[in-house]
Amino acid sequence: MKLLRYGPAGAERTGMLDEAGRVRDLSALVPDFAGEAVSLSALDALRALDPETLPLVEQPGRMGPCLSRVPNFFCVGLNYARHAAETGSKPPPEPILFSKASSALSGPDDPVIIPRDSVKTDWEVELGVVIGREALYVSEAEALDCVAGYCVINDVSEREFQIERKGQWIKGKSAPSFGPVGPWLVTADEVADPQALSLSLSLNGEVMQDSGTHDMIFSVAEIISYMSRFMRLQPGDIIATGTPEGVGMGRDPQRFLRSGDVMELTVEGLGTQRQTVVAAG
Repeated sequence: MKLLRYGPAGAERTGMLDEAGRVRDLSALVPDFAGEAVSLSALDALRALDPETLPLVEQPGRMGPCLSRVPNFFCVGLNYARHAAETGSKPPPEPILFSKASSALSGPDDPVIIPRDSVKTDWEVELGVVIGREALYVSEAEALDCVAGYCVINDVSEREFQIERKGQWIKGKSAPSFGPVGPWLVTADEVADPQALSLSLSLNGEVMQDSGTHDMIFSVAEIISYMSRFMRLQPGDIIATGTPEGVGMGRDPQRFLRSGDVMELTVEGLGTQRQTVVAAG
């Protein structure tokens, strides 16, 4: 299934795509997608529906984030071998974990806002993983059984805030609009192998990132199992699993986002995002 939220910000309705790629309204059955509404049991109930019996949405308009809110917005740093190399870093011996503020969540095509005092706002296309059941001390073998689905994420980052201002990375990861998610939550049964997906990002039509999840240092299963040693993952938690090479910080000369720039990013089978960059008021 491909699940989504459509409509004006703050007034989104739930929907799913039918076989023809048309939006069908789910709001009478599912008020919103968050927490237990994206648990494995809730998704199983939705699979029993025939999309053709749901109201057709002729003009859905704006796509909202595929989750209305997240208990936790986790991220993994330096998780692609060639990205670690472009930053001058050695591959980490264990996953580097950090968080984004959940208030960074935004729609896949909403504007990305350069925050006040920013000089180094950067892009990062990533595979997003949505947790579908509680996970604590799970093995790698059972880790993917905890996944509700996958989505596209742009882990927008302010590098000066993140790195040069010291402290934790969360400062550079959490500005409003720094977490575009969607357009769809694609359920796990539609992704045969999360380690065999292409992903790319272009800036103003020029390809900046073009790679695949095969270059991950730690697989999705390894990440979930590792995280579950230290915390209880919950339904609706989201994990951004790292970005490949080609970020602005890694270019020579470096290139950071400016007002008017347009980013387009895709993960194979999970849809496309398109964001215009604007300056904070």
